[in-house]
Amino acid sequence: MPSPLPPPIGVDLAEWGRQLTSYLQRNLAKLGFKTSDDNPSENGVILWDDASGFPVVSYNNEFRQIVMRGGHATFIRSTDVTAASANTAYSITYDAPSNFSRINRDGSNPERIVFDEAGEYVISFSAEIASTSSSTVTFYFWPAINGVNVAGATMVNSLHQNNATLVVSRTAIFDLNADDYLEVKWAVTDTNGHLNTTAATAFSPASPATTLAITRNHE
Repeated sequence: MPSPLPPPIGVDLAEWGRQLTSYLQRNLAKLGFKTSDDNPSENGVILWDDASGFPVVSYNNEFRQIVMRGGHATFIRSTDVTAASANTAYSITYDAPSNFSRINRDGSNPERIVFDEAGEYVISFSAEIASTSSSTVTFYFWPAINGVNVAGATMVNSLHQNNATLVVSRTAIFDLNADDYLEVKWAVTDTNGHLNTTAATAFSPASPATTLAITRNHE
């Protein structure tokens, strides 16, 4: 969509002046639309990329997206997470988020967290691991993108006594495409190990079994 053109000069200069003033009032605050002819060789040119649906700015000979508000989500699991079998991979299903924008659970498969927009995302994971065994219980956590485990991304922690608990966490950066989905995977060496919630007390609120906070940095 090309930028609107100012009114042409006519024989009635007073009328043309009124039309020009009206044009400037309507369009000075608007961004021009990016076209295939626009050249990003000069830094600092801001345009609207209508094909992608976001503003861009020229920088180092390319047009780069200006990230607008959106692209965040906070997930929790408010009930315990258990494993039916030891040494078996499971996906964690989080509760429906109450704070999110352009990131949400898949409508048909809530184990999957879907990203509407491409970009670089900071993803912070935490879990409260617990054991009801006096033997060592080892927990494994890792991400999978589009059903494929992310190489070299597993976090391993162990508990060594009955009724032990521990909060584990990790933050990482992921480059994702539009419509990619994330699954948070976990496994445990003994079904006496689980992800634990703690009830509210008179002096503190309840704790979730696991949390997942996601923020989009840029395209």
